[in-house]
Amino acid sequence: MEKDTYKTILKPSREALFKEKGSKFFGYAFPVSSEEDVKEHIENLKKQHHSARHFCYAWQLGKNYENYRANDDGEPSNSAGMPIYGQLQSFEITNVLVVVVRYFGGTKLGVGGLIQAYKTTAQMALENCRIVEKTIDETFLLKFEYPEMNTVMRIIKDEDISVVNQKMEMDCEFEIAVRKKDAVRVFELFENTYKVTIKQIED
Repeated sequence: MEKDTYKTILKPSREALFKEKGSKFFGYAFPVSSEEDVKEHIENLKKQHHSARHFCYAWQLGKNYENYRANDDGEPSNSAGMPIYGQLQSFEITNVLVVVVRYFGGTKLGVGGLIQAYKTTAQMALENCRIVEKTIDETFLLKFEYPEMNTVMRIIKDEDISVVNQKMEMDCEFEIAVRKKDAVRVFELFENTYKVTIKQIED
């Protein structure tokens, strides 16, 4: 069966701090919905930590976890971004950015040490978050006239459908969100309801 839920965070994490041989690693997790959000958070952290040497990060976007990126920001290849990304995977979350800011402490950690440090800091940041499960919804537009209101409201209540938007003018328009696995059935319910039209709204 197709997966119709995803996990994410709703609020930024508290700052996590991991120390290793004089180096300090600060970890942050943020909810994001676009690459623009990602850039903004990283720019803000650069202002906050203007003397830090590395801002390594990974993000995952999309309800189907379809987009991701990992960035080592000057650390040896795959020693920072990928270990952070690995934590996004093991927490199974999306629409999340994790940034680890490193202050170099004078002692090189070696690739193994770096991998461990970035992984641990990312994990600590994510453990500071409340992870929530959300449903993947399809959105539909319902149109009907006032006399049909009771019928429509009854279906909405019976099916526990959330109304995202409503417009009541000469006739009524409801934008509704339906869990993906129920979408076809709900669509047919409304389609077979006298004097109600339904159409899907594409993302």
